[in-house]
Amino acid sequence: MCANACLRHKAMHRNHVWSSNFLTERTEDAGLLRIQVVIDEFTRECLAIEVTGSFTTRGVIMTKHLFAIRDAPERLRSGNAPEFVAKESQQ
Repeated sequence: MCANACLRHKAMHRNHVWSSNFLTERTEDAGLLRIQVVIDEFTRECLAIEVTGSFTTRGVIMTKHLFAIRDAPERLRSGNAPEFVAKESQQ
């Protein structure tokens, strides 16, 4: 049995599993937009959408304000972008 993300947890109730990942879009003038989305996998509710030109690890950490508003999820699933895998964001 794996002790890391290779074991996929199915969301069984509200606040069980949240997913967070980035989308990338281009503006009309070819500018880059990065969009971070956080969803509750069980309810499919969008908990946060953050939009900026670029994210740093610190910017990703700012979404932790959700924990204060809605309690922390039991599991948090994310992509493997550098902003997510940095040691600072895993605390």
